[in-house]
Amino acid sequence: MNDQERIRVLSIDDHPLVREGLATLINDQADMRGVGQGASGHEAIKLFRDLRPDITLMDVRLPDMSGIDAMITIRSEFPDARVIIVTSSEGDVEMQRALEGGARGYMLKSMPPKELLEAIRKVHAGKKAIPQEIAARLAEHLSDEVLTSREVEILQQVAEGNRNRDIAERLFISEGTVKVHIKHIMEKLGANDRTQAITIAVRRGIIHL
Repeated sequence: MNDQERIRVLSIDDHPLVREGLATLINDQADMRGVGQGASGHEAIKLFRDLRPDITLMDVRLPDMSGIDAMITIRSEFPDARVIIVTSSEGDVEMQRALEGGARGYMLKSMPPKELLEAIRKVHAGKKAIPQEIAARLAEHLSDEVLTSREVEILQQVAEGNRNRDIAERLFISEGTVKVHIKHIMEKLGANDRTQAITIAVRRGIIHL
């Protein structure tokens, strides 16, 4: 197979070990070749413009911006861009956002390399690559009430150790309003207290610590 026929893959991850590992894995395949590597969202956007890869492997947690935001920016300029999110995050909220933003695949770093290679081939062939366990996790929370942006903002503040009074002052609302928001947050997340609400929200990718 000549170079022109190979699937050209760009990989974006801020961990050098992961990047090198992916490059080795891809270049070992007869039908693929790595065309570039980046470590940030801004690099991802620039490299995509320069290289126009067939497939982009994108991590979610990047130092300057979310990989999902980088993907959305790329896709606004290149609607045909085929991006596979490759992440260690198992949060259903991030999965949902990535897929709504146009990701063609969503893979966890804990999955066997063979599955990632299959996903690359599948997405290159025009299909989507959403593993069963990810589809199941998304379905599990499909009917959940979504937190409003204000509720997410307040929960993030709580997670950072701020008290109701501090949060009220920061957001220019009353302490009573903060309490009502926290009550709604706990009801929506099915949490018994603030600590449990934070734990659930972090696991689901609603907030980040």
